[in-house]
Amino acid sequence: MIRINLLEIQKPKGKRSSMPSMPTMEIGDMGSPRLKVLLAFGLAAAFNFYIWHHLDTEKKSIEQNMAKAEQKNRELADVKARYLARQREAENYKRRVDVIDQLRKDQSGPVNLMAMVGETVNNTEAIWLNNMKDQGASVDIEGMALSSDAVANLISNLQKTGFFRNIEIKESIQDETIKDMQAFQFTLTCEKGKS
Repeated sequence: MIRINLLEIQKPKGKRSSMPSMPTMEIGDMGSPRLKVLLAFGLAAAFNFYIWHHLDTEKKSIEQNMAKAEQKNRELADVKARYLARQREAENYKRRVDVIDQLRKDQSGPVNLMAMVGETVNNTEAIWLNNMKDQGASVDIEGMALSSDAVANLISNLQKTGFFRNIEIKESIQDETIKDMQAFQFTLTCEKGKS
């Protein structure tokens, strides 16, 4: 039992002390050592229970957050899969459009070549074309001219178009079958430029 006396202690009347009297505390019997050991084990068990409860609550909270994160991850994986599928569809569509555009360009290529060569020949006097072959990287032109100057003018006009890089004359011979006038058979090789 613990007893605390907060009242001033009565001193005999004849003696005077210079110090004020202080309250005193008496500690009675604290109990047996077994009680002390049990009390220590009880406090340790209570502390362990508190720590266990705190960690268990934290574990459950982490498990809940983990479940939410896994759910979110599955949702995002679905969104990613849909995004990648749409992206593949867009790439396939773009590839198809590019093929169609290339086919249209290739389709109009010979038309543009014929129109350009036809306009150039029409603007050059005394020139007629007999044959034109598109060899891919080059074009072979066969024709007839009334003079060698007309062939030179045709070469000059073809160079001015910018469609051809290099124009070479393969042959130019006078046609003996025409008796009334002078005529030249010519063959040109024109290397296509980047147009």
